[in-house]
Amino acid sequence: MTTAPAVPALHGRFWLKLVALLLGLFAAILLVLALFPWDLLREPLNRYVSEKTGRRFEITRRLDVEVGWRQATVRFDGIEFANPPWAREPYLVRAERAEFDLRFWQLLARRIVLPRLVLAQPSLGLQMEPDGRKTWALGKGNDDESTVPTIGLIQVDGGSVDFLAKALEIDLRAQFSFDSQRGEMPLSYQVKGRYRAQPLTAVGRTGNVLQLSAVGQPPFPIEIDLKAGQTRLKASGTVAELADLDGLDAQFEMRGPDLGRLYPALGIALPQTPPYALSGNLRKNAALWEVRGLKGRLGLSDIGGDMQFDKSQKVPHLGGTLRSRVMDMDDLGPLIGLPPTARSANAVEGVAPPPTIAQVDRRKRNDPARKVLPDATLDFERLRAMNADVSYTAERIQNVRELPLDKGSVQVKLKDGVLTLDPLELGVASGRIAGAIRIDATQNPADIRAALDVRAMQINRLIPKVETLKTSFGRLDGRINLSGRGNSVASWLGGASGDVAAITGRGQFSNLLLEFLGLDGGEIIKFLLEGDHNVELRCAAVAFDVEKGVMNGRSLVFDTSDTVFNGAGSISLASESMDLVVRQQPKDMSILALRTPLRVRGSFASPKAGVEVAPLATRGAAALALAAINPLLALVATVETGPGKDADCSEVLAEAKKPSSRAAAAGATKARQQPAPGS
Repeated sequence: MTTAPAVPALHGRFWLKLVALLLGLFAAILLVLALFPWDLLREPLNRYVSEKTGRRFEITRRLDVEVGWRQATVRFDGIEFANPPWAREPYLVRAERAEFDLRFWQLLARRIVLPRLVLAQPSLGLQMEPDGRKTWALGKGNDDESTVPTIGLIQVDGGSVDFLAKALEIDLRAQFSFDSQRGEMPLSYQVKGRYRAQPLTAVGRTGNVLQLSAVGQPPFPIEIDLKAGQTRLKASGTVAELADLDGLDAQFEMRGPDLGRLYPALGIALPQTPPYALSGNLRKNAALWEVRGLKGRLGLSDIGGDMQFDKSQKVPHLGGTLRSRVMDMDDLGPLIGLPPTARSANAVEGVAPPPTIAQVDRRKRNDPARKVLPDATLDFERLRAMNADVSYTAERIQNVRELPLDKGSVQVKLKDGVLTLDPLELGVASGRIAGAIRIDATQNPADIRAALDVRAMQINRLIPKVETLKTSFGRLDGRINLSGRGNSVASWLGGASGDVAAITGRGQFSNLLLEFLGLDGGEIIKFLLEGDHNVELRCAAVAFDVEKGVMNGRSLVFDTSDTVFNGAGSISLASESMDLVVRQQPKDMSILALRTPLRVRGSFASPKAGVEVAPLATRGAAALALAAINPLLALVATVETGPGKDADCSEVLAEAKKPSSRAAAAGATKARQQPAPGS
């Protein structure tokens, strides 16, 4: 019988002894570290940190360290850490006590990781310079990102924070107070200062343990009531990480004078609006912001829906679906650079109304050169800051001027600086206006194109007062095809080319009104005695060739069975002036007719309408001469023989349907060419 060799057993005992020795050595090291008088290292540590950072660092009373497997817990009884000499505040941090966990294995990679930081009555001085320097960058050069500590949880029991970032236009000071009787939010704060050149104040509460960048920790509660300028924000909810607001889930209420003013703070190119009041649920997950259940008011209009803003893409993207039960046309003025109306400006309680269009007009009233078209420069630069795809629907449209707007919808797309409203639809007077608007903000001035078709609008609904004249029109069709370049509505229209037209077919028209327009005294007397009756409207057309901001009348005809009106002239959108002449040609014979061309001229701000004096004076002189012979002969000068003839309606309508000049035709064609966004 053979025995097993003893060598393996000897080897096994050797390794057991080696492991026991190492464990004993490690235990001895831990015991030494546990019993080590760490405070002896306080002064050497003060000198070492001061030399490495180039700033004064001092643990003022006592140093203690507790060493674990992965990290050490360091306690300072009193700490003063100076700021760089260029900083406003003398100290980066000054506190009665400080305690933090330090991942010492991360130090080998030159990273400072503090999973937990506790400060008693701290005073913090945080500052960022336009050149990138930060007071919390701990290298001598203050620009080495590897020397910026990564902090997980931070706990305070009061104190203050001073934060200055000149490049961001932020200058804030926060005061903290702790009271355990406040429940789950024992830490309250007050913030005062300036943000984007506006005064800012905020008060709120939170848990005393704040998670700056902790991963896997439960969210902590937070409340805020903030006022920046005229913007007011109230929010309450929870947040997982305070550094970038990740895991935010909060209910909010917000109000202010104009959503467009939020662009510097949010980086979202929202439209210019009247005063607003909004509420909803705000969430953030990584780079995705979401607003759910949005509801509120924009001026006189209600608004609701859901929105998303994704900052993970190379160009941030805004998406969503919005709707209004009732949209008021008075609220659309700011979109095109006009101040809001008084109704719209005062519609939101708690927001100081901005200057209204009436107040602005009052200041300009005595200015003979004042303009009517919106000339405020539109900030197209913002359109390059993001992409967007948002749909909006208004179930009903109302307006103080009682225009018969029924409903509307639009799909807003923004890609690579090109904004399109396509499709754009408005229900008007039982008909509709449909088409597209395109703004290419990659060019300066912006390339703007508008192609809109008018279909089947009922003129009786379009002009409600017409009912009192026993008048019945047919339907109105038309179009607006304009293209040009500009950075405001006025500058665009002042250089635009294209086609503007409106046509209508048969209907009924008040003869009494017709004779007033034709200055036919005999017919007016007859109808006042016998009563008014309607005449047939055969056709009507108003069409202009638009060439570089000048609207030249192409077809200006209003033909009834009694009288045909022919117009001519032009309108300058650049100078906002007009000179139009309408000539009446009656189709029947009448006395007491003082027919003379009607003329409309002047500026948009101060139009002047009247009759041409020369023809009227000629008839008046003839009447006076004949009256000298026999008073009854004076009537001869007012006899109208009725030379008017029926217009060729087919020719009138055909002429109104297409531009006649090459420049107008080219502009209209370009307007109808609506390239896809980004093409």
